[in-house]
Amino acid sequence: MNRRALIAGLGGAVAAWPLKARAQQGEPPRRIGIFMPGAADSSEYQDRNAAFLQALAEKGWAVGRNIRFDYRWGAGEIERYRAFAVELVALAPDVIVGSGTATVRALQQATRSVPIVFANITDPVGNGLVASLALPGGNATGLMSQEMGFSGKWLELLKEVAPQVTRVAVLRDSAIASQVGLLGAMQSAAPALGVELRPVDVNDPKEINRAITDFARVPNGGLIVSAGARAVLHRELIVMLAAQSRLPAVYPFRTFVNGGGLMSYGADTIYVYRQAADYVDRILRGEKPADLPVQTPNKLELVINLKTAKALGLEVPPTLLARADEVIE
Repeated sequence: MNRRALIAGLGGAVAAWPLKARAQQGEPPRRIGIFMPGAADSSEYQDRNAAFLQALAEKGWAVGRNIRFDYRWGAGEIERYRAFAVELVALAPDVIVGSGTATVRALQQATRSVPIVFANITDPVGNGLVASLALPGGNATGLMSQEMGFSGKWLELLKEVAPQVTRVAVLRDSAIASQVGLLGAMQSAAPALGVELRPVDVNDPKEINRAITDFARVPNGGLIVSAGARAVLHRELIVMLAAQSRLPAVYPFRTFVNGGGLMSYGADTIYVYRQAADYVDRILRGEKPADLPVQTPNKLELVINLKTAKALGLEVPPTLLARADEVIE
């Protein structure tokens, strides 16, 4: 379902809202802050937002009736996240939804009392966002979209679809501790797969263009893109450069593959945001984030673009196709 249909469908859900979830006459609506690290016009983040809104509507929360939203869009400008977080906290929300490690860290610097529900976090304990997965203990809880072992899986998948690859550029954001950890996990797996890794920071389009173009000058190269706001922000450029440079690539989200990328493996982000709505609902009804365990990824998807594989001269093994959740012809 595309996001226009998804948002339009919210109107049809009104009749199904349970009466007990509707605000009493005269009660002020509950307030939700939403901090997305991407751009407001990003189809990926709009799809996630639409799934979140639909899931809330199914639980009885209606915009203009018993709930209102305040948005901040980071557009990958990490240096401004703290200011956006302070602005959201100043609006006195009942709960804030934050996507990604950098946004949640900025929110926790701004408040240790307003409940925070996070989505698409890799290592919330290692990043100091929660005390433990089972008992978060503070004002934040939520959903992980990947674990450290994912990065080794990305490398295995790349070698499976392109056995000739011996050099792999890893696009990541070194300012995010979990992405440093993901690279470390890949480095542990690389020798057994006969692969040499080259980390590349995702900062601005010029740097990405230069780094991928330079890397592709030597044969037998491949590309892995770690999850992050800047990678999603520049995904069209990254996919285009991979195609032009004839680099087999593995991505963290299906949106890259829908846009022409070769293959993705990771959490179903739409499902993650629907789960986030469940935690927001529970907090609005009185539960505390400290008591809600962090959920690990439980709906993963492998997506393969056969058209892109053909353009790269790759023959995808039947065993890999059989494991795919979706194959784009």
